[in-house]
Amino acid sequence: MNLSGVKTGPLQAGERVTLTDGKGRRKSIVLKDGGVWHTTKGAVSHDDLIGGPEGVTVVSAGGQQYLAFRPLMSEFMVSMPRDAAVIYPKDAAQILMWTDIFPGARVLEAGVGSGALSLALLRAIGPEGRLHSYERRQQFADVARGNVETFLGGPHPAWMITVGDLVDAIVDEPIDRAILDMLAPWECIDAVAERLVAGGVLTCYVATATQLGRVADTLRAHGGFTEPHATETTVRDWHAEGLAIRPGHGTSGHTGFLIISRRLAPGQAAPMRKRRPAPGAYGPDYRGPRPANIPAELGGRGSDDADE
Repeated sequence: MNLSGVKTGPLQAGERVTLTDGKGRRKSIVLKDGGVWHTTKGAVSHDDLIGGPEGVTVVSAGGQQYLAFRPLMSEFMVSMPRDAAVIYPKDAAQILMWTDIFPGARVLEAGVGSGALSLALLRAIGPEGRLHSYERRQQFADVARGNVETFLGGPHPAWMITVGDLVDAIVDEPIDRAILDMLAPWECIDAVAERLVAGGVLTCYVATATQLGRVADTLRAHGGFTEPHATETTVRDWHAEGLAIRPGHGTSGHTGFLIISRRLAPGQAAPMRKRRPAPGAYGPDYRGPRPANIPAELGGRGSDDADE
């Protein structure tokens, strides 16, 4: 089995292809012997594509031209069946880079959603790696497994899905990287920290600024991680034709925040922050975890009672 999911050669029945019209609109279909795709511009016969190469133009009965390609992984991720929201390609790309996913890595992922990030992680770690994925809902896990196996052509030997709460079901094995995509990732930081190797990377993907702040404060309060680094990724299309060069109409705005931090060696504490928190950051209305490396007079726990 080709574990990359990349196929070459003539198009075959059972394969998924992306058809794109002259305005850039895309339609994903699965080729079938004798199959027909009906459009407002007439029907397109699947047999006109089966047995031929990708990158060809097919014409509907009404004269509309469509370009036919096998979908890239990024295209498959946004068009595949889903029961849960997916991590979009722009964020998946950032996660792979910032989390430093490498061939052979032992990776923990929670939750699975519809399997978009799982697919990207499996391609990156290869057959020698290990991906432990945790999902609370059996329905989501089944959809994710189906999507991944559809793209890859079968099960991936490096992938294990566990249905259950991460804190209760986490495997007691060392991991190199961890990605938490869940409603309350701060609840799982202690469990992940116990298994994340020194120098390992933790990335949390959250949707709101409130979640972002809670994760960052929990990492600081834990004391065993570096100062968290938070980012947001936006992508803007551009139109370039002759002298008409301008921003395009399509823009991928906010989808989520990434918080990245590295695990310190056992017994080591995060160094004192060189900048003071903003006035009121840990004021009387603050109810979250209080970092040990913030002086008590500024609202932190202070170094003297850090272990209490």
